[in-house]
Amino acid sequence: MKLIWLIGFLLFSQHVNLPDNLSITRQGKTIANINRSDFTIPYLGSPLIDVNKYNQLIDKIDRQIYQAPVNAWFNDQGKIVPEKSGYRLNHEAFKKRLYTHLLNHGPSSIEAPTDIIYPKIDSELLSHIQEKQIGQYVTYFNPNNKNRSHNISLAANAINNYVVLPNAIFSFNKVVGIRTIMKGYKRAPVIVKGELSEDVGGGICQVSSTLFNAVDRAGLQIVQRYSHSKRVPYVPPGRDATVSWYGPDFRFKNKYSQPILIKAKAHRGSMIVTIYSSEMTKTVPRKIPSVSNRLPREVHIGQNTPHAR
Repeated sequence: MKLIWLIGFLLFSQHVNLPDNLSITRQGKTIANINRSDFTIPYLGSPLIDVNKYNQLIDKIDRQIYQAPVNAWFNDQGKIVPEKSGYRLNHEAFKKRLYTHLLNHGPSSIEAPTDIIYPKIDSELLSHIQEKQIGQYVTYFNPNNKNRSHNISLAANAINNYVVLPNAIFSFNKVVGIRTIMKGYKRAPVIVKGELSEDVGGGICQVSSTLFNAVDRAGLQIVQRYSHSKRVPYVPPGRDATVSWYGPDFRFKNKYSQPILIKAKAHRGSMIVTIYSSEMTKTVPRKIPSVSNRLPREVHIGQNTPHAR
């Protein structure tokens, strides 16, 4: 009789001491292991969920699962690189699954439910917005001025193949980023007919000015633009757009119902910006004066002349 009682006690002890772990998986791989007792609070014989610990857990799982979508883009050869979808935790579905398992007993496992995040720009969209040229502008610079030409090329590459979605606002400073030596920009101590350029990043205002005239010719909405304090020779009077990281910016809005594509290239002394969109885009172009292709006379800064910023 004592032996039967002892066996029964041992069986009961094994039952109540069963592992109480819960595994959370993602695509068959365990991403978290938790113990029910750490997330429940006994209350009148029924467990309650510790909301604070649950919120900490869901934040942790969310960070582990989240994968940002990647838009389709153009590579250096001008070919379209396909988009990639992203993923995020489905909070509501996860809460239901987790609560159900937390209120049970014994070991178990749940698969973390996810939602797909679709990219805003896919391959099909990119292929369509190359169909129609809606604006273009060309300015000229001295390719023998190596530092200034280098800066122009860097800034042109930064805005090249950039897609502006309908109602989105393009910011030159945001897209190009800060102009520093660490970013590859060089000192360009050049004065063009009395216009002092920056010592680092000199020449980028020619890129922003060319862009301004191209988007203005395409009929897009200019949101923010400032002119230089002195006339610049690479665009007609009043047609420039000065930019500075800690100062003025050039911004415009895509008012059309279709995305637009910016193509920018500095090549053999020509700074070219072309704006494309789809055949469905109904544009309202503006007449913009063109610039002379004669190179402006450059005055180089002497050793005792301070660099302008």
